[in-house]
Amino acid sequence: MTARPVDDEAVRRAAVRLREGGLVVYPTETVYGLGADATDPEAIERVFAAKGRDREQPLSMAVPDLDAAAPYVDLTDRERAFAEAFLPGPVTLVAARTDRVPDTLVAGGDRVGIRVPDHDVPRRLAAAAERPVTSTSANLSGEGSARTVDGVSGSIRADAVVLDGGETPGGTGSTVVDVSAGVVHREGAAHEAVARWLAEHG
Repeated sequence: MTARPVDDEAVRRAAVRLREGGLVVYPTETVYGLGADATDPEAIERVFAAKGRDREQPLSMAVPDLDAAAPYVDLTDRERAFAEAFLPGPVTLVAARTDRVPDTLVAGGDRVGIRVPDHDVPRRLAAAAERPVTSTSANLSGEGSARTVDGVSGSIRADAVVLDGGETPGGTGSTVVDVSAGVVHREGAAHEAVARWLAEHG
């Protein structure tokens, strides 16, 4: 199986479901993700419930581009420079959140992870829905991530609109980095390049 395009009508239908508070399974540059309206506490709760995920583990949000993140994060100059260097890409930038980010998404914390995926489907989805989309793997907590729709748990697929983009490239998840603190919370794709950037811009 290989990657395949997802047509605009499928993305439009998925965006409608998101705006209604529903769930969407979508391909990314690594594995399949589980999306909901990242500004809707009830929709966010559906993601936690579908995955069986601990509510104390924050979720990230995916946006179509850096400008779309502006209402949700207050970026420092250094964070913006980092974002311009690595996004779109398999990197999650943790930054100070604004009051437009629900407490539910970040377990009441004051920072949120921002993703601009290096894959057109989640970017098109967030743009069509006109809101950020939760960025978390479409798997039950504790189980492996899925590179195909068939690999996504049936219980998750049953309650979601599924955007089938064929097989994803796979590999590790995104590297999660707090640039202000100079801390890499999770090493994933591109982590060596991230470490070099942090060292050079310390």
